[in-house]
Formats: sequence, structure tokens, C-alpha cells
Amino acid sequence: MTKKLFLLMTVACFALTVQAGGLMTNTNYHVAFDRMMARGASMEIDAAYSNPAGLAWGYDGFQMSLDFQKPWQDRDIECNGVKYPGKASAPIVPALFASYKKDRWAVSTMIGIVGSGGFVKYEEGVPMFSVPIGAMLAQNPAAAGYTLDTEMKGKQYIYGGQLNFTYKVTDFLSAAVGMRANYYDGYYRGHLVAKLPDYSSVWPGNLVNLQLDCDQTGWGFAPIVSLDFHHGPLTLAVRYEFRTKIQTENDTKELIIGTMGQDTDVKALAGKLGNTATVAALSQTELGKMAQKVKSYLPEETTRYDMPSLLSVALGYEITPKLRATGEFHFFDDKNAKMADNRQDELTHGTYEVLLGAEYDINDKFTVSLGGQRTDYGLSDNYQQDTSFACDSYSIGLGGAWNINEKIRLNAGYFISIYSDYTKTSTIGQETFSRTNNVIGLGIDYKF
Repeated sequence: MTKKLFLLMTVACFALTVQAGGLMTNTNYHVAFDRMMARGASMEIDAAYSNPAGLAWGYDGFQMSLDFQKPWQDRDIECNGVKYPGKASAPIVPALFASYKKDRWAVSTMIGIVGSGGFVKYEEGVPMFSVPIGAMLAQNPAAAGYTLDTEMKGKQYIYGGQLNFTYKVTDFLSAAVGMRANYYDGYYRGHLVAKLPDYSSVWPGNLVNLQLDCDQTGWGFAPIVSLDFHHGPLTLAVRYEFRTKIQTENDTKELIIGTMGQDTDVKALAGKLGNTATVAALSQTELGKMAQKVKSYLPEETTRYDMPSLLSVALGYEITPKLRATGEFHFFDDKNAKMADNRQDELTHGTYEVLLGAEYDINDKFTVSLGGQRTDYGLSDNYQQDTSFACDSYSIGLGGAWNINEKIRLNAGYFISIYSDYTKTSTIGQETFSRTNNVIGLGIDYKF
């Protein structure tokens, strides 16, 4: 077992776990988005997120909405003809909306999962683990017949609570100001153990032993401003969310790096020496250049997971009393939102989204809707990592609403994202990243 192998293993381990997750913003909170997508000119209860200023033209009195969505997703990697399946999942995701309007004033709130939102698990590891380590072990005759047990998983949730105040400035123009508090909750857990069937008679311990268990939490706040111009059938809405600075702190439960039966408990070492001294000490050992990577998981170290600023511009038009359509544009300034290891610098531009949607009232009871969205992230080879990759996509949503009576409306929707595979050539070979995504949703709106 050479020092070169040990370095490759540690590089693989920490490069893998440092970037679990993807770009940091969600936009589908209310089921009306699932069924129509372009909701930036809404005046209904979902405007508490998508167009707070638009509530100036909405329902007089108190209204609320409770929505539930179920997403499911695959995140697969193919490397040199071998597929590494990744399962991303989330439980049923709730969101709550409420607003009260009187005369020219309105106040509204939204509570939900505003960023990331789910788990990803690679039960068979990923190529950046398995390929280099397997190649090195295969070259060592003493390691013949070894078995490899590896698994990586991560979680990222950003919970948000938003409060808005809306005022109708003129008969055609309204404005809103708001604030959203965001709480980040994530973890990174994984292991890689390589051993012989009866390693104790050959080696004093495992050939390889890498263990990581690290939780991260942090808070951030974002001001929000919006304007809405509404005249006759025309609505023009603009919303801007400022960048949310989120700096998480580690709660490291386990951090072990071992080879040939000699394990280093990095967490315990940091407890004796302090984080700065631990990094300096590790840099003098076979870890070498890995010292700074190890630092990312030491107790009480911090990592940035900013949510980018967002500009949304929407144009809505009532074509007939029964038919309404909306076009919308989003720009997420991801390149100026700090990510772990300054990964935002690898993007070629921030995220662009174009959305189109329409809904039609069949009668007083039933509405049907359809929408689409194009998302371009500005990806590059250096941005893409095995457990944190994105793919540009087209999304299609459809569904409808049922006005059960004058007070209660039921929304149902489904959307699917169709991703473009991303292929790059890396030091371990040719890798192709692919994703699938489906969401179903059901929600109820109630007017008091």
C-alpha cells in the first residue's frame, strides 16, 4: 500500500462528500406551479411567494393554502461503461400560505422548503471512489481478493419562513417588501472499507478505512421587494430577492482516515491540537495536500451555502374572461453566491429560466392548466462532481383546479423534468451524468 494510493483514497473521499447537493434554490412551493409553472403574475394565494405585490388585487379578507408535494428523482453516473445509480428522495413536502387584505393593504406569509430539499444515496459508491482505489489495489499482489464496502449519502434542506407587506400605491401600481428567514440543515455521511476475506491474518487491520459523519446547520436572511402593474387584462410583475448568506457550522461526529490497519482519528486529533494545528500536523504526513480538504470537516469549521439573488419578471394577460396566459423570466446570480470551495467560480454564468403557462376555466367549477420551463445553469466540466452535479432541463407541468364551493378550491398538478445528459472526460475516464425528476402535488385553498 503506497503513499500514492493513500493520497488518492483520501482525495476521493473528501472531494466526494464536500459537494453533496446541487444549486441552492427551489421555486415550486404551491401546487399551482406544478400545474402551470409560470406564476409570477399571480394574484391568488400563491402570490405570497411568487408575486407579493399582486395580492393588492386579490381576495379581500383572510385566505390560506396548505399544499403537499411528492418528488422522486434518479441521479445516475456512468463511467467507462459502468453505471453507478443514485437515488434522490424526499418525504411528502408541505407548504403553508396565508394572507389578509383590507382596502389598499395586504400582509402575507409563506412557510416551506425553499432550497435543496431531499436526500441522495449511492449504495454502490461512485466512480471517483471506486475507479482509482480499485485500480491501485489491483496492482498490489498482497491485496488480491480484497472486498470493497462503500456507500455515500447526503442531505440538504433549507427551510424558509417569509413575511410580506403589500400596499396599492395607485389604482394601477402596487408594491411589496418582505423578509425570509432561511435555516440550512444538512449532513454528509459515508464510508469506504477495503479488506481481505480474513484480513486479520495478513494485515493488522483493514486495507483501507475511511469514515465520515458530519452535520452542518446555519441561518440566513433575505430581503424581498416586488412591484406589480395591473391595468385591465394586463399584469406586469417584477420581484427581486437579495442574496442569502448562509454560513454553516460543523458538528463532526466521526472523521477517520486509515490504511494498512493504522487509523487516524482526525476529530480526536483536532480536540488535542485545535483545528489549525491539526491541519499543520496532517500536512507533514502522507496526507500532504489533503490537509485543507480535511479542514472542511473538522469540528466547528464553517462552510458557505448561499442562496443566490433572484430577479423575476412576469407578464400576464387575460386573453378572454376564461383564458389567461403568463410568460416569465428568472435570473439566479449563482456566480456571486458563495459555495463550498468557491465552486461558484466554475460556472460560466448564473442560472437562466424561461417559463410559459396558461389556464382555462371550463366553467365556474373547473380550471385546467398547462405550462413549461427551460433551465440553463451555465455548467462546466470543473463544476460537475460525482455527488453534486446538475443538468440543464426542460420541464412540463399540467393539472387543474376544482372550486368545490365559493370558499374552497382544490389544486392538483404533476410536472416532469427532462434533462440533457452531461458528459465530461476526467482523470478516471469518461463520465456521463443523467437525472430524472417527477413531482405530484395536491393542495387546498380556503377563503374565510
